[in-house]
Amino acid sequence: MQPDFVWIKNRSASGDHSLTDSVRGVTKTLISNGNDEEQTYANGLQAFSSDGFTVGTQAIFNGSGNGIVAWCWKAGTTASGTTTGSGTGKSYSSSYNSTSGFQITAYTGNGSAGHTIPVGLSSAPNFVICKTRAAGSFIIYHSGNTSAPETDYLEFDTGATTDNNGAWNDVAPTSSAVTLGTFGDLNTNDQTNIMYAWHNVQGFSKFGSYVGNANVDGNFVYLGFRPALVIVKKASATDNWFMFDNKREGYNNLNDALRPNLDNGELNLSGVGMDLLSNGFKLRSSDDDLNDSNTFIYMAWAEAPFVNSNGVPCNAR
Repeated sequence: MQPDFVWIKNRSASGDHSLTDSVRGVTKTLISNGNDEEQTYANGLQAFSSDGFTVGTQAIFNGSGNGIVAWCWKAGTTASGTTTGSGTGKSYSSSYNSTSGFQITAYTGNGSAGHTIPVGLSSAPNFVICKTRAAGSFIIYHSGNTSAPETDYLEFDTGATTDNNGAWNDVAPTSSAVTLGTFGDLNTNDQTNIMYAWHNVQGFSKFGSYVGNANVDGNFVYLGFRPALVIVKKASATDNWFMFDNKREGYNNLNDALRPNLDNGELNLSGVGMDLLSNGFKLRSSDDDLNDSNTFIYMAWAEAPFVNSNGVPCNAR
């Protein structure tokens, strides 16, 4: 496929998590493990092609002898226009995929509470990442982190969920718009920003939460598909974000984690992190990073559905 959003990490050495998309354009990178302004790397991600992408010699994309991992999403249908809601309308452009429930939107802030960013999906987003292209924090919405997620936000740091209407103006996303508050990192007047948004799609993606049991025989989380990528964050207390996938180790039990909020290479967890199963994932650690008695949010995307379109069950790993 031709990807529209590529997240790249050098797994062998310290180096930034690099997020590049087709709306901002190749060579333009945001860094999840910092609050830096958008970086331009001429030798970073240089092209999106019909069957992949091309990278140059920049070490965080292509360090000699280093193991690199890339997670890729396809959007593809483009739209543009003027934002709506309170305040002055500003320009936006987007690329979205209504089948997979994913949208990328570049928009300009207007500084007004109630500024709405158009969404072209079939359902309300469950997971939204926003970042100013200037220096500033990633501001994150997740539908499963509290009973009223529209009042809260997370960042790509160790912090717990914060209750503040400056993020989403206490308005839940809909299938037609994401509403912004007055946070400068989201909505400074005339400042350009990027938004990535996903919603639950049966057999492809799911965004939810679980409460840990502090036991090596941890919770099984049902997804309805065999996951390719799972991201976990303790929402109710301080801790890191964690990423597990089906490519870096390629077998259960998974314990090589990457952390979006840190530039470190892979962390080998003491014991085991999780198993990726035919219909979900199971925690295999009592470590408080993944499975103490707090609420954790998860973001998961599929390798294969539990049952395919022909009614054939998915194989276990």
